[in-house]
Amino acid sequence: MRMETERAGSNGSALPVVGAQRAARRRAKGNPNPWARFAWVMAAVWLIFLYYPIVAILASTAGEAAQILAWVGLGGFVILYLLMFRLGLDQGVAGACGVRPRQYVLLGVLVAAILATVPAIGFDVAGFFPFLVSALAYQFRRWLYWSVSVITVAVVLTAMFTQPDGGSYVALLGILVILILVNFVSTWLIARSVDADRLSLELATSEERESVARDVHDLIGHSLTVVKLKAQLARRLVESDPERARAELEDIERITGEAIQGVRATVTGLRSEGLAAQLESARTALQAAGVRLEVRGETTALSPAQSLPAGWILREAVTNVLRHANASAVTVTLRPGELVVEDDGVGPGGKAGNGQRGMAERAAVSGGSCAVGASSLGGTKVEVTW
Repeated sequence: MRMETERAGSNGSALPVVGAQRAARRRAKGNPNPWARFAWVMAAVWLIFLYYPIVAILASTAGEAAQILAWVGLGGFVILYLLMFRLGLDQGVAGACGVRPRQYVLLGVLVAAILATVPAIGFDVAGFFPFLVSALAYQFRRWLYWSVSVITVAVVLTAMFTQPDGGSYVALLGILVILILVNFVSTWLIARSVDADRLSLELATSEERESVARDVHDLIGHSLTVVKLKAQLARRLVESDPERARAELEDIERITGEAIQGVRATVTGLRSEGLAAQLESARTALQAAGVRLEVRGETTALSPAQSLPAGWILREAVTNVLRHANASAVTVTLRPGELVVEDDGVGPGGKAGNGQRGMAERAAVSGGSCAVGASSLGGTKVEVTW
């Protein structure tokens, strides 16, 4: 086997690794990023290294029928390989969300296309192996990946010990083994990253629920305590001082109404916890107060685990603007791992209040940090980074 073919196998696997990594990450997070949909375009670029199997077919001394079959197999391989990347990167890393039956069908036909070139080029068919194991690594279950990997290594070993130019397969064997290990480590790390992000999201959701539970408990506990005391007082005064008893009952009515509104506001905040929903809510509230809102960036810049606390912090920051800033404009900037809320109001106060401490606590729970300071717009800047 020619050394050019060996190098082609090595380089030809680079794109499937990178393209599949990006697509798998985006799919796992539910992000409709075009890279996830067009990974097959990146895969197509590296198929240029099939030039070497093409040269092998051209140099083949096999019969005309074998050469025609090899050309058909090569063309089928290109089409099926790209189709597998186009259709197969929607089930998560290494088939984490299940492998669709069509993927097994495509894989079977792909292997048949590779085998169709054997009569013409013999063991030079190994030039397809790096492409094959890369496709398997990111789209199928582990057991299938390792099974095919062992088979490809066995084929190369057979060529080394049975072919006259067996020494030329040593480099390909090394490349193939390294690629198999790199694919395994890469997909393992991606899977761990996806799992970590999911756990972070669950933790952030749990913390949000605990916070809501604390808020409701504090609100209801305080309100019911006051209502109880006023009800006892009203009962004692109902005969001796009816007017005062009526005033106490009016206070009870007012306090219970405020408590109901507080619980509704808390529950509404939990239901609209998404960052996109919070942005819309912030826009509505600011417009009602005559404050202009400018949003720079997309909500997809933050991961789901970051979006949950970011939505709460955004809500608190906007609330502070409406209460204290006397601002005319607010700017929200979204970048990967960063949320910035700025206004052109009166600027931060000297002492941090409950709102600022709450934002810092929410950021810390999600693995980030929150800093409040002066903004270049003239008002307050809330910056959250992860």
